[in-house]
Amino acid sequence: MSTFRILLTPGDGIGPEVMEEATKVLGRVERRFRHEFVYDEEKLGGAAIDAYGTALRAETVAKAKQSAAVLFGAVGGPKWDDPKATVRPEDAILGMRKQLGLFANLRPVRVHPLLLGDSTLKPEVLEGTDMVVIRELTGGLYFGKPKKRWTNAAGRQGVDTLRYSEKEIVRICHVAFQLARQRRKKVTSVDKANVLRTGQLWREVATEVGREYPDVTLDHLLVDACAMHLLRRPASFDVIVTENMFGDILTDEAAMLAGSMGMMPSASLGRRRKDGTGIGLYEPIHGSAPDITGQGKANPLAMILSAAMMLRLSLGLEAEAAAIESAVDGVIAGGYRTPDIAGAGTTVVDTRKMGTLVAERL
Repeated sequence: MSTFRILLTPGDGIGPEVMEEATKVLGRVERRFRHEFVYDEEKLGGAAIDAYGTALRAETVAKAKQSAAVLFGAVGGPKWDDPKATVRPEDAILGMRKQLGLFANLRPVRVHPLLLGDSTLKPEVLEGTDMVVIRELTGGLYFGKPKKRWTNAAGRQGVDTLRYSEKEIVRICHVAFQLARQRRKKVTSVDKANVLRTGQLWREVATEVGREYPDVTLDHLLVDACAMHLLRRPASFDVIVTENMFGDILTDEAAMLAGSMGMMPSASLGRRRKDGTGIGLYEPIHGSAPDITGQGKANPLAMILSAAMMLRLSLGLEAEAAAIESAVDGVIAGGYRTPDIAGAGTTVVDTRKMGTLVAERL
């Protein structure tokens, strides 16, 4: 029997609801595959602000570093939305990524054939869509200095600094090319090289890294063109790699290709061991969804699929990850849906029932 320590950070809003379903499914994995998952649980985000006055405690980071992986729910909500606040729930996820050295965010975007009719795009546009967006996590506008607000005679002012180093771009591009080698061997690097100096650097470095992978095709897109083509020809993309803010925006857009953010898992990764594993943070991309908290409407599949990514990428449990993904596909094929992906002829179930169906299928 293998034992793995996992840190659970349910967070705010629907985070605790979907986390409960993910651990339910992981419990079935334990029994079927004879593993033991030992959980620690920590408050963060708004829940931690209420309890401790900070979004991310040093104790939480220490527990994360002692774990094989972090399973993360969601943070934020109207209660903590004051723009003048010095501490915000989002500080938790940004701080965790930074302190764990998680520089690569992987967001797979696959349109399930049975959900082609659930997107606002035409099925013939969506058919065959299967991509991974890789977002750089620790540089760019979110972390550059100076970052401040002030008031002077001209009124209120604000500045954020967009900064990237060659090293940061090189390491994220290597992740993209290595992943592309396992897929359809195509990388699209996204920048704003026509306006931004950092974009010019990004394109230059991505081109240099690409020369080390002659078997992989590299093309470049400006971020505005990429946003358009995600809606116009999404099936043409294989691996997209881009900087922090562009990746944040594009992946939320790409989520709607699958019909709902409730179907979209993600992984934030740092340096890997020789066997390809390493600590990672795994989270659904849907956020805290305060408008449906406590109503049983939340789709837990993104959280469950994030747990599958955790098994594969941090614990090295490929068969177990594939079993979860197969169970999710089986439940969808059975016609079961949460409200966000419900359609004609389907059976609408609540959050807990969906988690139970996946666990039983597993």
